[in-house]
Amino acid sequence: MALGRKRKEVDESQIDLTPMLDVVFIMLIFFIVTASFVNEVGLSVDRPPTTDQPPPDSENRNIVFRISESNELRFEGRRIDIRAVRANVERMHAENPEAKVVISAHPKAKTEMFVKISDQSREAGVYDISLSTED
Repeated sequence: MALGRKRKEVDESQIDLTPMLDVVFIMLIFFIVTASFVNEVGLSVDRPPTTDQPPPDSENRNIVFRISESNELRFEGRRIDIRAVRANVERMHAENPEAKVVISAHPKAKTEMFVKISDQSREAGVYDISLSTED
């Protein structure tokens, strides 16, 4: 009789891992399926081909903002705050309705500045916005 009890205690002490493995595989399948539907959101920029020729002169003067490496914003040679972009664009657009906004940025400048200037320009009514980089 002692031998029968010993086997019964040994059988009861073993843990069945099958349900745990089922749960792990179900979680694995869930994460694989959901990860394939995640879409990364980003800003798509189509770069035009580079040329060494300056743009043709016309009487339409563009509205040019320059962003330095330290994210300092300049307009017509003077330093301005990002909140003044809309007022400057509205003023220049009133003087020349054909003017386009050109953002000349240093390659190490933050994209955040480009987005803010673009948003302010669109709020001012100018939708033709270009990005150029400095050497």
